[in-house]
Amino acid sequence: MNPHKISDRDVQILAETATLLHADYSTDDLSWERSPFAWIKKRPSRQRGAIAERLVAKFLSAKGFSVDRSPDSEADRVVDGLRVEIKSSTLWKGGNYRFQQFRDQNYDVAICLGISPFSAHCWVIPKSVIMDNWGAAGGLRSQHGGQEGRDTAWLGVDPQNVQDWLLPYGGTLSQAVEALTCISSRCKMPVEQDSTRPNA
Repeated sequence: MNPHKISDRDVQILAETATLLHADYSTDDLSWERSPFAWIKKRPSRQRGAIAERLVAKFLSAKGFSVDRSPDSEADRVVDGLRVEIKSSTLWKGGNYRFQQFRDQNYDVAICLGISPFSAHCWVIPKSVIMDNWGAAGGLRSQHGGQEGRDTAWLGVDPQNVQDWLLPYGGTLSQAVEALTCISSRCKMPVEQDSTRPNA
């Protein structure tokens, strides 16, 4: 006797209906089939955040950055002395990322990791830039906080049509690493400088 065979006729009808309905809900998952990131998408949202933090930490360590745990809950990691808040998003059905729960707290930069089935995108955004674009057109939109709308915010990004203000802060993983390197003052000054301007 097959232990997985359904013998109850009513359960069979329900199972057949579920099989028919599955087609309506499975199209989103087809693009993630065989993706090395598919298991992340299937985890609960709280776990996905923790997984993203570990992914970013291990990736940056592999790229030569010093990565430590934050001493408090105001940031997720300390990277080369910078307090870092890590946000992540898997690709939404419309082809966008949605990074959520930005807050005005004690961090220097936010690292936004976007995961697609077979690609990834990343932006390293200084907090000052985040605050400047909170509520601006093409910027962060408030999630909570009533009329003031300054409690939490989210950022939508189309990786195929990135907002102009985000362009200096990444896109590809290598561009994000370059941005983080410069922000953390690890990059060298350009060879050609305007001699009339004092060094920063």
